[in-house]
Amino acid sequence: MAKPAQGAKHRGSIHDFPGFDPNQDAEALYTAMKGFGSDKEAILDIITSRSNRQRQEICQSYKSLYGKDLIADLKYELTGKFERLIVGLMRPPAYCDAKEIKDAISGIGTDEKCLIEILASRTNEQMHQLVAAYKDAYERDLEADIIGDTSGHFQKMLVVLLQGTREEDDVVSEDLVQQDVQDLYEAGELKWGTDEAQFIYILGNRSKQHLRLVFDEYLKTTGKPIEASIRGELSGDFEKLMLAVVKCIRSTPEYFAERLFKSMKGLGTRDNTLIRIMVSRSELDMLDIREIFRTKYEKSLYSMIKNDTSGEYKKSLLKLCGGDDDAAGQFFPEAAQVAYQMWELSAVARVELKGTVRPANDFNPDADAKALRKAMKGLGTDEDTIIDIITHRSNAQRQQIRQTFKSHFGRDLMTDLKSEISGDLARLILGLMMPPAHYDAKQLKKAMEGAGTDEKALIEILATRTNAEIRAINEAYKEDYHKSLEDALSSDTSGHFRRILISLATGNREEGGENLDQAREDAQEIADTPSGDKTSLETRFMTILCTRSYPHLRRVFQEFIKMTNYDVEHTIKKEMSGDVRDAFVAIVQSVKNKPLFFADKLYKSMKGAGTDEKTLTRIMVSRSEIDLLNIRREFIEKYDKSLHQAIEGDTSGDFLKALLALCGGED
Repeated sequence: MAKPAQGAKHRGSIHDFPGFDPNQDAEALYTAMKGFGSDKEAILDIITSRSNRQRQEICQSYKSLYGKDLIADLKYELTGKFERLIVGLMRPPAYCDAKEIKDAISGIGTDEKCLIEILASRTNEQMHQLVAAYKDAYERDLEADIIGDTSGHFQKMLVVLLQGTREEDDVVSEDLVQQDVQDLYEAGELKWGTDEAQFIYILGNRSKQHLRLVFDEYLKTTGKPIEASIRGELSGDFEKLMLAVVKCIRSTPEYFAERLFKSMKGLGTRDNTLIRIMVSRSELDMLDIREIFRTKYEKSLYSMIKNDTSGEYKKSLLKLCGGDDDAAGQFFPEAAQVAYQMWELSAVARVELKGTVRPANDFNPDADAKALRKAMKGLGTDEDTIIDIITHRSNAQRQQIRQTFKSHFGRDLMTDLKSEISGDLARLILGLMMPPAHYDAKQLKKAMEGAGTDEKALIEILATRTNAEIRAINEAYKEDYHKSLEDALSSDTSGHFRRILISLATGNREEGGENLDQAREDAQEIADTPSGDKTSLETRFMTILCTRSYPHLRRVFQEFIKMTNYDVEHTIKKEMSGDVRDAFVAIVQSVKNKPLFFADKLYKSMKGAGTDEKTLTRIMVSRSEIDLLNIRREFIEKYDKSLHQAIEGDTSGDFLKALLALCGGED
């Protein structure tokens, strides 16, 4: 995601309080804690409305007026998460970081995530202040304590970051950029083993501006993002640290938006992480974090905190957040600019699509046909041989094997396979043996036959295929089922959903580039539709989303954000419902990032109780030669685990073996 605009210096949600009077605040806090019980509302209202500088003045006034330590009194009066949050706000930022690190390395075990978050994200100046604060507060050397509690390359990188000596010159040498790209490539991808020292030196010392250009050039040179190389070459806490450094180089606010989301995602809340980030970023870049959070996760940080916490703790966090970007009129313009810059990047990025299955070298259809016949002859079946051959041949090679099998043995390979294997493995292997268009045609037919319709399968296929693929599907459907795909869709669906599917099934999407003037008109067309006029809105979206080229639609989405401050996907989800909404969202997600769309579908197919084997099989079969490698990268980037790991944890037996063979490797 693009780095937020650097116009305004102050991007925090907390500012100096106007008309500030430290004596008055000290008196109010003393009153709030005097006698039986405490007025928590008064405490949180004062402390979350003052800047850290002002809080230090209140501490001094409190001591002068009452001869008591304000933080000690707050600790005595408050408890639990609310106490941790309020006390954290009362400490100077460097001392707050020092306390977090001290807690992370004290006692049994180490909180590596805390160390990574703080040391990967702080500036040189913040790092120097942290080291001094740690020395002052604990009379210990921070570097020595970290060395004593960590090891290996993880320790070395933490020590490098702790020096606070990252270059800060924004003047970048193109020659040095190219040299660093080559050094990183040779230290990882081109080397047997990995030269971790090169990664540490370059990522730990070069300026942010320099490294952003290095990352761009690395992608152009190697065809993969630097993150993919780090995952492939490094491991454990060292890998996590280096990925955090890269994320902070790209966009520190985005790194924290992701950390906040994960702290509240799923069962339970990681309160220590939530408190640490809300305290440390409230005066620095909370507005940027909010904007990116809203754009990336399609919900406001405010609403997620509100739903995930309670009591005075919740009230304090919401005050630090500073506003609800889901409320009418609150999704402020900066958010649109963040999203717009993200689209600008996606529009120029040209990552080569790669499958995991490629034509086998030294391919011999005669030998393969004989090996398959032997695997199915006699008692029992050699599933391993079947899996090994079929998952390691391209579809064109599989068609040659089918023809050779029939020529040699006078038998139909598909029929023999059906009789020898069963269940999920059979669906997968037989799917791989079909030409892609015929496979898609069969999936569409199955989605519409019998009681009920599998709308998700219809959407997944028709919203993501190219014109050439759609035309081939139409021909295959007619050939296999003696009925046009359009007639089948007309018989089995209705209303606007039917119109959308039929429009997609024509395979007549424009194929040119973007037209800026037309993109502005298209964006205005869908932005002008009155809220509540559902029929008109759906028609306008259909005429644009189902017919315009992908490059043009990306520009439309950019212009829509500039006009409305909303991402088009957010508007669709808000204004529409049911299958129409799902179809439009699938189109938009496919236009934005097709591999990510399929990564999400794969994740959901294996999420929770039970596995959606049909969706899992359909995607693994259909994308294995197109973009499954890209899907793998998106999967691990978004879900912090590899597709290989997800499949391994959710399937079993020969079906598992075949899926892993298609997956093509562990990221």
